[in-house]
Amino acid sequence: MRDSLKDRVREKLRRQLAEDGPAGSEPEDPRLIAVVADLDALDSVAEDDPLIEQLAGRYLVF
Repeated sequence: MRDSLKDRVREKLRRQLAEDGPAGSEPEDPRLIAVVADLDALDSVAEDDPLIEQLAGRYLVF
């Protein structure tokens, strides 16, 4: 069974957070804030929401 685009985007965002360092290292880092905000937005939309494709393009998820 293949993961949905939403699942792949979520995994990419989580990986990005893990690679950018431990949580709390730089709480005001705009890039980390943006990734967390995008992850929260992703979790609040349905599988067919256009936001998923926008985030996939932004984070280069295929």
